[in-house]
Amino acid sequence: MTPLTTLVLMLAIPSLIMGFINWALYPLSILFELRQKTPPALPRNPRVTVVIPAYNEAVVLAGCVDSILASGFPNLELILVDDGSTDETLQIMRGFEHDERVTVIGKPNGGKGSALNAGIARGTGDVFVFADADGVFSRSTIPRLLEGFRHEKVGAVCGNDLPINVTSPLTALLALMTHVGTGMTRRALALVGMLPIVAGNSGAFRADVVREVGGFREDTVGEDLELTWRVQFAGYDVEFAPHAKVLAEVPSTLTGLWKQRVRWQRGLIQTARIHRARFEQKPSRPVDAYLPINLLAMLAFPVLQLVGLALTVLAVALGDIRFDGIVEVLVWAGMALALGVTVLSLVLDRAWRDFQLLIFLPLWILFSVMMSCVTVSALWQEARGHEARWNKLARTGVRTLDAAA
Repeated sequence: MTPLTTLVLMLAIPSLIMGFINWALYPLSILFELRQKTPPALPRNPRVTVVIPAYNEAVVLAGCVDSILASGFPNLELILVDDGSTDETLQIMRGFEHDERVTVIGKPNGGKGSALNAGIARGTGDVFVFADADGVFSRSTIPRLLEGFRHEKVGAVCGNDLPINVTSPLTALLALMTHVGTGMTRRALALVGMLPIVAGNSGAFRADVVREVGGFREDTVGEDLELTWRVQFAGYDVEFAPHAKVLAEVPSTLTGLWKQRVRWQRGLIQTARIHRARFEQKPSRPVDAYLPINLLAMLAFPVLQLVGLALTVLAVALGDIRFDGIVEVLVWAGMALALGVTVLSLVLDRAWRDFQLLIFLPLWILFSVMMSCVTVSALWQEARGHEARWNKLARTGVRTLDAAA
């Protein structure tokens, strides 16, 4: 075995390790499902304030608001915040003011964190639910979120956001990735107290905790991630509610996907920089021990993957590697792991109709390479001090699914 081949195999090890970790997470996900349910540790008949920030969301906003108002939750307050839109978003919001549950706030454009904080300032609920303007709720979304507040130290609960616009191989693949990354992984991490994020389009927070930690930061594009970390650093647990489903759009173009994921990665880097002092302290909670591992997996492994891929191409060109023997075993092992983890994730989410999407799973390889390139781009932009733009996803209003009851 040549030195180049040895190096390629060594660089393949991190990817295999992450694959086996996913397999190890599956039993934890099962335990999460079997965990005894307890009544929510909230006031009787809690008041829930749903905050929807919106910037140029005229295409999808009405559907989102209709779904929330039709959910039938008995003690609901809905706050719609227009963040300086240049389309008809504010006018659409005004059209819902006849409903006494709805409050509309118009403000100059200041970013998503600013809009969310404006909603928090007006909110009167015991629990805040934060969602995006394209989210579609079912009648069970809010009650399921509240079930996640299993004890008094739960400060936030992450819902299960699922694609509503599965119309192409790309959106089909993203639907599969959602079941793996959200449905299975978050179950396992929540069980052991290591869930690192409450998604910005499907999250619930105790109102007193949000105010205690100071609301959202307005100087990062990862405001949901950063708030989640502060809630945990303040001593509160973060739970996952897999059956609190919110249907929302995923990118339908590669350009949209690239911009969205670069923003996500830059938000992670910014959040890690904001809280870098935390990594110098002795871990006091499980999440403290997990966050460095998460950063390694999210930021370092993708770079190693690209280096390994480049060296593999070079080794093949030089005749140092043939796709037989150990290399063939590694390739097939990786494909088997991907298929197994995805199938198990679909079972956990009871997503029986999404089994038909498995034909698009081979695209995972190209998707993985693209996500590694996204990480490199995000690291480069942060290192160069490029302005972090929101690059909001262009909505289509396409729906291939309806929210389940």
